[in-house]
Amino acid sequence: MPEKTGGEKYILAIDHGTSGVKVALMSTRGVLAGFEYEKTPIYFLPDGGAEQDPGDWERALVNASRRLMAQGLVPVDRIAAVCCSSTFSSTVAVDEGGNHLMNSLTWMDSRGAPYIKEVVKGFPSIEGYGLFNILPWIRRTGGGPQLSGKDDIAHVLLIKYEYPEVYGKTHMFLGSKDYLNLRLTGKFAASYDSMTLFWVTNTRDIKNIYYDDSLIGKLKIDRSKLPPMRSSIGVLGTISPEMADKIGLNKEVKVVMGSPDHQSAGIGSGAVRDFEGHIYIGTSSWIQCVVPFKKTDMFHSIASLPTSIPGKYYCANEQDIAGGCLAFLVDNIIYHKNKLNQGDPPDEVYEYLDEIAAGVPAGSGRLIFTPWLNGERTPVDDTTVRGGIHNLKMTTTTDHIVRAFFEGVAYNCRWALKYIEKFTGRRMDPLNIVGGGANSEVWCQIFADVLNRTIRQVQDPMQTNTRGAAFIASVALGCITFEEIPGLIEYSKILEPDPKNREIYDELYGEFLQIYKNNKAMYRRLNRVR
Repeated sequence: MPEKTGGEKYILAIDHGTSGVKVALMSTRGVLAGFEYEKTPIYFLPDGGAEQDPGDWERALVNASRRLMAQGLVPVDRIAAVCCSSTFSSTVAVDEGGNHLMNSLTWMDSRGAPYIKEVVKGFPSIEGYGLFNILPWIRRTGGGPQLSGKDDIAHVLLIKYEYPEVYGKTHMFLGSKDYLNLRLTGKFAASYDSMTLFWVTNTRDIKNIYYDDSLIGKLKIDRSKLPPMRSSIGVLGTISPEMADKIGLNKEVKVVMGSPDHQSAGIGSGAVRDFEGHIYIGTSSWIQCVVPFKKTDMFHSIASLPTSIPGKYYCANEQDIAGGCLAFLVDNIIYHKNKLNQGDPPDEVYEYLDEIAAGVPAGSGRLIFTPWLNGERTPVDDTTVRGGIHNLKMTTTTDHIVRAFFEGVAYNCRWALKYIEKFTGRRMDPLNIVGGGANSEVWCQIFADVLNRTIRQVQDPMQTNTRGAAFIASVALGCITFEEIPGLIEYSKILEPDPKNREIYDELYGEFLQIYKNNKAMYRRLNRVR
């Protein structure tokens, strides 16, 4: 733990995730002093709805921060800034007073899909997009609205057409990170990167990003409802006196704009140089890297998009549910309460899953789990595809199923990696791995074996987003530069692929892809919105 004497500055770094809010005290060089966490609920609704109450986010942020400050880990006068990371594409409608008008539509909410499909359709049609209709988006933004309806712009259109009273009262639409900043300062603003999935910003010149009136016109939304934009390393202002008192901070503490979770994780993983990749395993998962060019692969939902580093693009492929598959396995299958089971999972349940998975040979007896529990984003944009356990036989046990869940997420990551490497034109090796799933050495080794890549297990992987937020604030304060960050990252372990598992994983990965190809039409019939 850092010494309490001396002049080191600290950042109160906020990581707002799907399942809760983590707050950490980090030095400007990424040394963790301590952290607290508070859960927040999510509400799943029919026909693809997934909502959260922004009031729960604010309460969790305040409560966890207050508990952390009460520990007296560092002198209050050493805390120079607050910086948030938050879930990408969770959208909040707020009034002029900064109050939310309804629940946030989260990144898992796909109810806006019909409105997006109506906007982007046309002739000739390619994978659901009208070619001449989508080309202006590709030229200006690098990508375009996903047909899955999980982007911010789909949420805005859903509110406009299905909640017109809310739309009329909306002063501005904000991403979740920018909503938290509003509650911290009272100021309405967004960062260039947090507005990306509204798909209304012209990013052709990464050093001059602005709202594109022609795209706003195509979407038929009000430009006045879009917030002013700033750099991720810009200082939004000082914390409001009310929030400073609630948390226990000095009133001169600065609030830095910060970034969504994708970009913050990239910074916190240490993969900040061109083509250096990281894998994030949280509720969802992604693989991404910084790129020095603007390019688009619409067929696999990859584009060069703004990152936290001014003047830099990044590209990514995101898996909708990854670590969330293990939570599903625990809560919905192993410990689902019914007449056969009334018990609660033990506190160490995920450690037990690790032990079980480690005891099963690679390939899980040729059992294959497909992790598409909530549809998929990339490398296929398919809201109707669903998960499954394939090739069950009389000798299959729960142990095989446990390992198959770990492996299925890794197969999907390999699928995404294939198209990221095609996009970048090079092999990405090694890969830094971060997020809660990176705590599992078993899982990290599975990733190394399935991907056939060296995996570097970043130390304190669950603090990656808070570390990223702290580094962003540190750059904003002039304490470090982005170029210094790779030298500040430490690794718990570096794992090499085991050549003995190459054959089985190549075989099962091929079958994994075939499962999607053979069954996507069936999933569409079974799960279409009725």
